[in-house]
Amino acid sequence: MVEVINLGEQNSIFNQYIMEIRNVEIQKDSMRFRRNIERMGEIFAYEISKRLDYSPELITTPLGQCDINLVEKQPVIATVLRAGLPLHYGLLNYFDRADNAFVSAYRMHIAPDDFEVKVEYISSPDLQERTLILCDPMLASGQSMLLSYEALLEAYGNPKHVHIVSVISSSEGIQHVKKHVKSNVTIWTGAIDSEMTAQSYIVPGLGDAGDLAFGKKE
Repeated sequence: MVEVINLGEQNSIFNQYIMEIRNVEIQKDSMRFRRNIERMGEIFAYEISKRLDYSPELITTPLGQCDINLVEKQPVIATVLRAGLPLHYGLLNYFDRADNAFVSAYRMHIAPDDFEVKVEYISSPDLQERTLILCDPMLASGQSMLLSYEALLEAYGNPKHVHIVSVISSSEGIQHVKKHVKSNVTIWTGAIDSEMTAQSYIVPGLGDAGDLAFGKKE
């Protein structure tokens, strides 16, 4: 069974960042938008860290020794370019020894309201029996997330567990991903919205995360 964890359902400072990235006035500040996404990545990383395997390690201090439980094996953090970069950096701030992977995916428009998602480039370490954290700030239709997931596993092996991270998701996208991934997957999100436009933008959502973070593209 695929577990879905919505951090926005909990009362925490996380909701302050969700409010600011959604707010049409505050989100005009691209630096603040990127930093808020990064902050949420840090919170996701902290929560995910509770799910990893730990073992005790003997540490020498100036006055003696003590055992501290540390992560046995660092995860691999993968991001869907370009919008995923601030979220990736937030996760990497906490998993600062993690290996990294990158997926270039884009929409190929057939008609104004019809498109296909294509995976153009992928770079990753071996994923066999590793913990994979795959992040993209928006999980709308779920196509790009699912294609990235499938491409990573096909080329680089089967992870021990996969954590899929999105800041805002659509309920349709969540169901689509749940239907097609393996059982060793946990989906983390900060909000689940019920609607999408014909162009697969989440409503109320926040707009185009990549454009808000890095400027409009042609």
